[in-house]
Amino acid sequence: MTRTAWMALLLWMMPSAGSGADDAGITRIAPHPRLPLSAAVKADGLIYLSGGIALDEEGRVSGDVRAQTRWVLDRHARTLASAGSSLENVAKVFVYLKSRDDFQAMNEVYRSYWPTDPPARTTIEASLPISDALVEIAMIAIPAGRERTVVHPAGSTRPALPYSYGIKSGNTLFLAGLVPRAADNSVVEGDVGTQTRVVLDRAGEILKAAGMTYSDVVSSRVFLTDAKLFEAMNAAYRPYFPVDPPARATVVARLNNPQYLIEITLVAVKDASRRAITAPEADGSPGRANPNFSSAIQVGNRLYLAGMLGLTEGSRGDVRAQTREALARLGRTLKAAGFDWSQVADGMVYLTDVAAFAGLNEGYRGVLSQGYPARTTIGTGLVLPDAVVEIMLTAAK
Repeated sequence: MTRTAWMALLLWMMPSAGSGADDAGITRIAPHPRLPLSAAVKADGLIYLSGGIALDEEGRVSGDVRAQTRWVLDRHARTLASAGSSLENVAKVFVYLKSRDDFQAMNEVYRSYWPTDPPARTTIEASLPISDALVEIAMIAIPAGRERTVVHPAGSTRPALPYSYGIKSGNTLFLAGLVPRAADNSVVEGDVGTQTRVVLDRAGEILKAAGMTYSDVVSSRVFLTDAKLFEAMNAAYRPYFPVDPPARATVVARLNNPQYLIEITLVAVKDASRRAITAPEADGSPGRANPNFSSAIQVGNRLYLAGMLGLTEGSRGDVRAQTREALARLGRTLKAAGFDWSQVADGMVYLTDVAAFAGLNEGYRGVLSQGYPARTTIGTGLVLPDAVVEIMLTAAK
């Protein structure tokens, strides 16, 4: 990112940035003056915070991972205060580290912000949009005064690290990023099929403790250490979700322990209105359901969309074209569910090369100009060769 873009980002992070509710009933907090995103979006009882990166007063990233973690968490605390919440009300955190070697140092600082009942958390290694950044942190929080309950399955060892297995608010459950560890926290080795089953069995225990089942899961993010593991993961994953599987994104990333081949994080919502949406074809004809994931799951006033790729025969290596096509597919899905772009609250963007950040924004800006959602952008691998971008969205009415 250029120095000019850094300074724009710094100005956006200042507490004086404004907010306002739009016609969709969504409150967008501190829309960025130049980039197509908002610092946070408040919608349907949740607050989505964009991925935050530490910048000093000169528009530079400086300090070790401890200093950067502290800077980002302090900044998110200010944003949450302007949204009527606080760090104590955070339900889910996503931590993206430039190097997993910084994992313990990040935790030293992170733990001090949540000495008790920490949020559910997912932590992976990823490339970050600013070269000197060591950590990027995104969040989902609950407005002050609403339920926030820690969910811990009976018979399970408490996590040694600062996270909870699950945080529930109302009918919504956020699960931590789960890795292949047994109830006693010991690592379970084996191939990716074995590890996938261990992870999803553990997820089932957390769901049960919250009064839910696999059929309540609406959204899934799967992190694999190698794209070659994709089909074997799917074979183990499918039996847990035989009907209307959750919306899902699957990407390739290094995990915090070399023994892990997979990490999965889930969102579940217990609501009888749950229905799966299949994205229509470009010509308007019905799309074909995928046995591994749904294009989207609608539940109540929310729509959880799967990660969409935009690779076509003529777009290999072209991030702008692939971004536009991914958004076109997401747009058809939104429309099929009765939603529109003005109702998109949160976006997750995976890029194979963060140097393509500017090109991504060019493709993204025109489509989402009705009101920019919160957004996190990181560099990871994708499971489809020649794909350079995958985009996952959450919308709310």
